Amino acid sequence: EVQLVESGGGLAQPGGSLRLSCAASGYTPNSYYMAWFRQAPGKDREGVAYIDSDGGTSYADYVKARFTTSHDNAGNTLYLQMNSLKPEDTAMYYCAAQIGGTMTYEWRLRAYKYNYWGQGTQVIVSS
Repeated sequence: EVQLVESGGGLAQPGGSLRLSCAASGYTPNSYYMAWFRQAPGKDREGVAYIDSDGGTSYADYVKARFTTSHDNAGNTLYLQMNSLKPEDTAMYYCAAQIGGTMTYEWRLRAYKYNYWGQGTQVIVSS
């Protein structure tokens, strides 16, 4: 079974930074599609950032130039570096994966495409 475990969340001040990690196991990272999503209470889950085994990346417009996603060389740890945090970034952050299969550009940040999810890590941005 594929397992994704997020960590690194917590409390940050506006303008501060956090680095989230997602440890992935249960699959060989030869062909994968991974993404970060976030969800605030009462709101829809929204795509934040995407990266795949071919080096493709995508970002939501509201995090461009502030957030970057990356992975280690083995492809078993996913990162989300969050800089210049804003209160509206407060949410539960999840990593998600699709293993194998196909992916199109328009599906990269859509939650329905992913069938493996971590438990989430809470990010609170407040003074």
